[in-house]
Amino acid sequence: MVDWQLKAKEEEADYLTDLADYLAIPSVRDDQQATEDAPLGPGPKAALTHILSLADRDGFTTKNIDNVVGYIEIGPEDSEEYVALLAHVDVMPAGEGWDTDPFTAVIEDGKVIARGASDDKGPGLAAYYAFKMIRDLDLPLKRRVRLIFGTDEENDWTGMTRYFEVEPAPAFGFSPDAEYPIINGEKGNVQVNVTAAGTNGDKAQLLKFESGLRTNMVPGVARATVAGLDFDRVDEAFAAYLKAHPQIHGKVSLDGDEVSFELIGKQVHGSLPETGENAGTYLAHFLEQYDFGGSAAGFLAYLGTWSHDDPTGRQLGVAFQDDVMGALSMNVGIIRFDEENGAFINYNFRYPKGISPDFIRGKLAEAVENWPHKAEIGGHAQVPHYVAPEDPVVQTLLNIYHEQTGLPAHDQVIGGGTYGRLMERGVAFGALFPDSPETMHQVNEFALVDDLVRSMGIYGQAIVELANLPE
Repeated sequence: MVDWQLKAKEEEADYLTDLADYLAIPSVRDDQQATEDAPLGPGPKAALTHILSLADRDGFTTKNIDNVVGYIEIGPEDSEEYVALLAHVDVMPAGEGWDTDPFTAVIEDGKVIARGASDDKGPGLAAYYAFKMIRDLDLPLKRRVRLIFGTDEENDWTGMTRYFEVEPAPAFGFSPDAEYPIINGEKGNVQVNVTAAGTNGDKAQLLKFESGLRTNMVPGVARATVAGLDFDRVDEAFAAYLKAHPQIHGKVSLDGDEVSFELIGKQVHGSLPETGENAGTYLAHFLEQYDFGGSAAGFLAYLGTWSHDDPTGRQLGVAFQDDVMGALSMNVGIIRFDEENGAFINYNFRYPKGISPDFIRGKLAEAVENWPHKAEIGGHAQVPHYVAPEDPVVQTLLNIYHEQTGLPAHDQVIGGGTYGRLMERGVAFGALFPDSPETMHQVNEFALVDDLVRSMGIYGQAIVELANLPE
């Protein structure tokens, strides 16, 4: 019998060396630098070729598909079906406020600190090291196993879409891109974009408003420029507002007759908006007290009254709960306003079965009747996904988790979306443990070294047992 945790511990030093090199690649999607050879920009391509080069170095079979997705394969070549592990090499923008360089791995106090340490380079590389352990131990596998790396999980899933266009679908598998004990259900995921004109009235004028980097991040910073306000009074009012809301901070400055605001909230994963502090809606909540006119007034009210501090969408009329999948969540992810380009508000909803994207869109279109605006479904929509707890894939992984950790094992549903949902019998499995801090999409993102090494051992046993499940 293999002592998976002992074997994983033996690989720790090499793993951390490879992880530091991997984390150093700023693999953020960048369409402005996209080329035919790098369709999602140079960073995702560099990270994909890097992880495949590690596998080439170690003697594995690899394939790169159009520099948007690639895989590493082990197991018998003549097996008709295969098991898949789906990870991703791309990361979110770093954002502002890091204490260290986000693309230089820092190991201190048992943590690996860098963008991608927990989402998803650390867990993805742990899965790769599980491949190495299985190969080194010469363990028998009835099915082939592929570790597939996408390059655009944080956006439109371009890479995995391409993979499933040109490769046969796996029989079942998991994504090492979530949390333990297991994720066998994922809510639907839809974006709704609210747009309007960028007009102002004669008194206070909203010249510019910006907040948010990605739809699936709670904005941590918001900035606005306003004309037509008395600076001394605004300065005093803003200080009082910040004092009344100690969870945020900010500053106000004067340049000629223009007043500029900066407000700092708490940036977190967009699937958990209740754990963050949305800088954009806070700033709108403060500004809407002033005498704005035109579309600016409706824009600020839509954000500051109808969308602020309401992660379930109650004010907009979209709150909904399912007995199995839980409650709908709403994140206001990207906010823009200026007179030339108009108003733009991007909402990201994680919704359970029992409610539809069309219903959500309709409610956003109806809200604030005196503000002419449009609400349209946009981006990468996904329907709810659920694998029954009785499925052998779920039961096998839960048993392995309990066996190796001694911790309680149970099924659960999340609002986050993982590649696991791309497989009919696909789940998400680790690498975040129940008692570990969750820092995905946040500044100073980190993963615990012990958690990553433990996951290496868990993934090793999981791969072997899934590959050898009875037909």
